[in-house]
Order: sequence, then C-alpha cells, then structure tokens
Amino acid sequence: MFTSIENLEEQFCQQGYIADRLLLTSIYLSITLGKPIFLEGEPGVGKTEVAKVLAAILDTELIRLQCYEGLDAYTALYEWNYPRQMLELRMEEARGTDKATIGKDIFREEFLLKRPLLRAIQTQGDQPPVLLIDEIDRSDHEFEAFLLEILSDFQITIPEIGTIHPEHPPIVVLTSNRTREIHDALKRRCLYHWIDYPTLEKEISIVESRVPGIEQQLSEQICRFMQTIRSQDFFKRPGVAETIDWAHALLALGVTELTEDTVNATLGCILKYKDDLEKLQYEDLSRLIAENSNTES
Repeated sequence: MFTSIENLEEQFCQQGYIADRLLLTSIYLSITLGKPIFLEGEPGVGKTEVAKVLAAILDTELIRLQCYEGLDAYTALYEWNYPRQMLELRMEEARGTDKATIGKDIFREEFLLKRPLLRAIQTQGDQPPVLLIDEIDRSDHEFEAFLLEILSDFQITIPEIGTIHPEHPPIVVLTSNRTREIHDALKRRCLYHWIDYPTLEKEISIVESRVPGIEQQLSEQICRFMQTIRSQDFFKRPGVAETIDWAHALLALGVTELTEDTVNATLGCILKYKDDLEKLQYEDLSRLIAENSNTES
C-alpha cells in the first residue's frame, strides 16, 4: 500500500495530518506486518484522526466501533433481526407452509444485523477497510477479553451460519485516552505508540495545514497561548483538536491578533469545564497574551 515511510508521510501531509517519524514508522509497520496499532494519549491529540486519514488515503471504508461502558459482543459483532424473523414466520404460516419446515430457514444472512466487527471482517473488495475501535478504555474488561480472539484470528463464528473469514483482514486502529489501563494481553497483539501534545513548531504547522487562510502571526499567537495553557493545572487540558477549533472560530470572527476580549469571548472553544473556565478567567489574560504575542521568543 505504501512504498516507504517517506511515501506514507507525503500521503499524510496531503491530508493535512502532520505526523512525526516515530508515529509514521508505527503506522507503516502496522500495515506492512498486518498487526493492529494501539494509539494512546490525551484526548484531542489526533489518535482517531489517524484512522480517518488512512481510510481517506486508501479510498476505503472507515468502520468505527465507539466503545462505552456496557458494550457487549453482540452489539459489536452481530444480532439477529428478530422482528423480521417473526414476520417471516407469520408469512410462512399464511402461505400454508408445512408446519414441520416453518422456521427452518430464518437464520439466513439476510436476517443478520451486521455490527462493526462483522462488517469489517466480511467486507469484500480490493482494499481492506479501516476498523477504528475508538476509546477502548471506556469498555469493560469482558469486552476487552472478547477482542483478543478477534484480533488474533480475524475470523468470526456464527453458529447458525458457520465461520466467516475475511477476504482481506482489516487495518485495525485502537485508541485509548488512558482513563484506565488496558490489559497486557491486548497490547501484545498490537504495535503501540503514545501520541503526546505537539511541540510549538509542530502545532503551528498543524494549524497552518488545517486552517487555510490563517495569518502566520495569528497561528503563532494561538499555538504559543495553547502551549502555555497546557502547562497549567487544568482538569482537562486542551488538545490539538481544540487548537484547530479555536483557530477556525477566530478566523470566522475576522480576528487578526489575540486580545483579552477575543480570548474571553471564545474560551468555550478550548476549555470544556466550568472550573477550568473560571480558573483561566482569574488569570491575568492581558499578561498571558502579551507573553505569547512575541513571536521572536
């Protein structure tokens, strides 16, 4: 799919995703070796975006399984469409079908509700889909254990139908915000990479890539301000996603440089908790803006 890490980097850049060499190497090896990649890091640093960019580059389907507490195997894998099966039984009765054969043919694939994991394994075509298992740390330990078999063999057995093998195993991206530790057994089946907050230079490049038309001075002010914010003790430090959202918002408002009024008016773009908002509002915003407006520093 990719001839080299440099080729992968070029493709990612064309999609507006600025990735460092370590991340690109992990992605390249994941695809080349056919192993899932496990991306861990703070919210908003670009973990989910990796799967979206891969799907866009390969022009293939992105199948997303959003994890949550209580997620079970059937919700992630498949379910039988019981209302349609009951309707089929009644129609067979109405057609006068022999009672001995009624219901013998209701476990066909057309009555199957395919959930993300089954869809990813059963997808046909020249290109494998990208399977995004998002925020695996929000699921339960039982679901985590269930994934072990799926990620090992990439096959699913449905008792009424049989074992389903993929034509092309999916490209699997797992993400975690590290709200809890993931079991070693799951991590061992994956290549691992921690995505950290970007450096100032990298964040400026990201903003200029993802927010066309933004002035260099404003993008530098935004990124310097965000770097300062992340160094403080907030309940939820803003990620790169918030930086991009804020840059878009300021551009939409016609802002050309940061001022205390514009920062105050748009704080909701970067901080999502009341205590964090109040904490920043108690700060000397004029001083923070002045300190981060010196692009030579």
